[in-house]
Amino acid sequence: MKQLKKYLHPIIFLVIFETVAVTLWLTKNNLFYLFNFSYIGLSISFGIFLFIRKYEHARRVVQLLVGLYMLVYLGLICQENMQIEGFWFYLFTGVFEAATIHYAVAKIFGPLIFGRGWCGYACWTAMVLDFLPYKNPSHERKNIGWIRYITFAASLVFVSALFLAKIGNIEKIMFRAFIIGNVLYYIAGIALAFAFRDNRAFCKYICPITVFLKPMSYFSLIRVKCKKDRCIECGKCKRVCPMDVDVTDNSRMRKNGTECILCMECVKNCPKDAL
Repeated sequence: MKQLKKYLHPIIFLVIFETVAVTLWLTKNNLFYLFNFSYIGLSISFGIFLFIRKYEHARRVVQLLVGLYMLVYLGLICQENMQIEGFWFYLFTGVFEAATIHYAVAKIFGPLIFGRGWCGYACWTAMVLDFLPYKNPSHERKNIGWIRYITFAASLVFVSALFLAKIGNIEKIMFRAFIIGNVLYYIAGIALAFAFRDNRAFCKYICPITVFLKPMSYFSLIRVKCKKDRCIECGKCKRVCPMDVDVTDNSRMRKNGTECILCMECVKNCPKDAL
């Protein structure tokens, strides 16, 4: 029973994703959804299993399994725009599939359960940025988070303009936008990482997806919590957090609380197992 309880989290995640997979498969009559969400669910569950087994690179394994699948297979091979422009495109066409389903599960309603887990385990942009040398930010956070709202609005205006102008071959344009957008994201992300000495600077200031993620993550069921009776206030958890979250504060209003990507660096580094 103790062993079963120990592995309860990966089992729960697998059940959730399999439920989504089977539901979409049967309702949409498309076997792809069964494969897609089963693969992602298995990848995430496997990563959590590795974390429980104290494998150092557990999260990186999931990032590569899910990130490369979405970027290479769904994006480049299947030519689906999985960026925010793809979401607007399918939303305007009234089609609930591909990017709209992805956003609903991972970035709009999913965060009510797992917060910004997407950012920590599945984002193909962060997958690359996390290999850069500035894992622990050495400077105070900049007050430029408003830029994300500009990139968010720009994506909406771009897709809206295509529809209003009644441009033909929008599908091809969206695929090109996916490629160009990813190139720009990587260039901006790498440049910001070196400029601010912070791998996650792009996530904090530029990424438009956080406009969806942050408000929903406030209510997340899965959160890192501090056992106050064990905490010695050494501050190590704050120093290793890539998103500047104060995990010693258990309130919903804690500093940068909606930024937590569940990377578990704080949990791994706590000398008293207080998290």
